[in-house]
Amino acid sequence: MKHINLFVIVLAIILLNTGVSFSQVSKDTVKKSAIASKKWFESISIRGYAQVRYNGLLQTNEDLGCEQCDKSWGGDNGFFIRRMRVIIYGQISPRVYLYVQPDFASAPSSSTLHFAQLRDAYFDLGLDKDNEFRLRIGQSKVPYGFENMQSSQNRLPLDRADALNSAVTNERDLGVFFYYAPVKIRKRYSSLVNDGLKGSGDYGVFGLGIYNGQTANRPELNSNRHIVTRLSYPFEWKKQIFEPGIQAYKGDYTLSSLSSGVKSNATKTYLDERVGGTFVLYPKPFGILAEYNVGTGPEFDKLADSITNQRLHGGFITASYKIDFKGQTLIPFVRYQKYDGGKKHELDARSYEVEELEIGAEWQPNKNFELVVMYTMSSRRYEDYANQNNYQRGNLLRIQAQVNF
Repeated sequence: MKHINLFVIVLAIILLNTGVSFSQVSKDTVKKSAIASKKWFESISIRGYAQVRYNGLLQTNEDLGCEQCDKSWGGDNGFFIRRMRVIIYGQISPRVYLYVQPDFASAPSSSTLHFAQLRDAYFDLGLDKDNEFRLRIGQSKVPYGFENMQSSQNRLPLDRADALNSAVTNERDLGVFFYYAPVKIRKRYSSLVNDGLKGSGDYGVFGLGIYNGQTANRPELNSNRHIVTRLSYPFEWKKQIFEPGIQAYKGDYTLSSLSSGVKSNATKTYLDERVGGTFVLYPKPFGILAEYNVGTGPEFDKLADSITNQRLHGGFITASYKIDFKGQTLIPFVRYQKYDGGKKHELDARSYEVEELEIGAEWQPNKNFELVVMYTMSSRRYEDYANQNNYQRGNLLRIQAQVNF
């Protein structure tokens, strides 16, 4: 309840300071009369993308896997549809923006593929005439981590790094988020995506949100809400754009996947809190994306056969170089990551130690097709109640074809 009260107080102060009046009629409202006069469905657009992968080349250890990354790792893997997204979106009125995104290739387990599942379903409510101040209501990405917010359609490595993605599986949850960004910066966020510079999208220079905390498409299991905040700014200097940022969240998480025999506290509810830093140098042509976070969360302790709150830490750095030639784009990249901590959303809040190096390249012969080839060298210790000494190390070549429409 303290988190809810804090969120309400801060939001009230913001609204008072901005002088928002939903009844005011401005010149800008008149200018937007063309939009307002349209029926809502006349402002709706559809786009999407699909990704098909093959991870079976040069594989050295079929027992090496990554449940959170890609369920076609390891074993007798073959061709795999990683994502099939259709996005329905539109500015249905001057102050209301709608966004719905289902995925038709969700994989709830390694043996169950191609289920339809809701990813995003939200609307943005503009609080001023320029929509610099917005409320995002519904299921959407939690503003924690640049790579988490960056669309998989734009990301260079095939999967998000464990260190920050372990904070919010599928990057999303159900709640209310406040975002602020000046018009000039909102346009910059849009250009960073549209110009192929691998932007994260528009999540404001300041964000504040309250959400369930059990992650997307899962019911809330306790009376406590998570609260998150983020501050970042994309600076332009000479011909370069760089963006430092900081983010944090806090709440209580209730475990929902436990082995028979594993010990936990009476409520199965644990403190879940993190703080992270981000630095982005957009690829013009050389780029860097680096993130690191520390925190506390539930983690399996094999010495006690129990789940306890433990410290976690880890991060990654990705370097890239953008080459444009004859209407095509080639972006070679390398990413190194480390993570030491639990993954609350996996069985028994699995305990992880990850060290991984990935070298690859993305080729875009045109805007509708992309091909990524990436060689992964991975060292992973991931342990739960049934697998208490599970250390896997191996390499594999991964290929992904992506179509954008």
